[in-house]
Amino acid sequence: MICLGTRQNGDIKRRPIPVLDDIYYKSEWMASGENPLLSPTVSLIEQPPGAILVPHFHRQNQFQLFVDGGGVIGTSDLRPMTIHYAGAYTGYGPLVAGSTGIKYFTIRSVCETGLVPISEAREKMVRGPKRHAQSGPLKIVDGSDLLALDDVSIEASIPLSDDGLGAEVACIPAASPFKLVRHTASEGVFVFVLAGALAFGETQLQPWESIFVSAEETEPDLAAGKNGAQILVLHVPRKASAYL
Repeated sequence: MICLGTRQNGDIKRRPIPVLDDIYYKSEWMASGENPLLSPTVSLIEQPPGAILVPHFHRQNQFQLFVDGGGVIGTSDLRPMTIHYAGAYTGYGPLVAGSTGIKYFTIRSVCETGLVPISEAREKMVRGPKRHAQSGPLKIVDGSDLLALDDVSIEASIPLSDDGLGAEVACIPAASPFKLVRHTASEGVFVFVLAGALAFGETQLQPWESIFVSAEETEPDLAAGKNGAQILVLHVPRKASAYL
């Protein structure tokens, strides 16, 4: 399975979501149905200034990429471009938006709606391994630095682990191909454009746009745009067997 997450999709599918006394906005940049085994989704959440999202967990593995504004998650400061990962049934939070609000992508290989507050954990939590990771903020490369590249460079943000979890940042010279190497234990990868552009066939993915490639899919033809590209590769682990 290959799916694209685009700004155009997000603009079309942006809607308000009431949460307690606040109004959040959710934009679906990538949507692929509700298959319980594989249905990648990428949604941009706009959390208003001062809003508090209570400690909670989800039933699916989830990355978050914080792209604008600021705040805190638990006791950790959040700045663009911070990566946060919480495995299925792993609690985190509260997520508190700062004075200018905060925007972040929620990224899952399996579609899920809603959340489960920690206050309901006694009856809804499932026993199993808990998984958490955080990295960042990532440094966005300047356009002139991208043009000066003469080879692909890859740096780990969350080191690849045996269960298939990891995150890497790659910088690719102008018009150069990029070989997408997938972790053998992962369910697939999400590739986000951070700077420049990434070509997939005739499609040019721009900053914040993305592509998902499942583990079973053949390697896609990817290449940097004419000005080079900086991308984030998120390796999604398979859901722990205790939760299947």
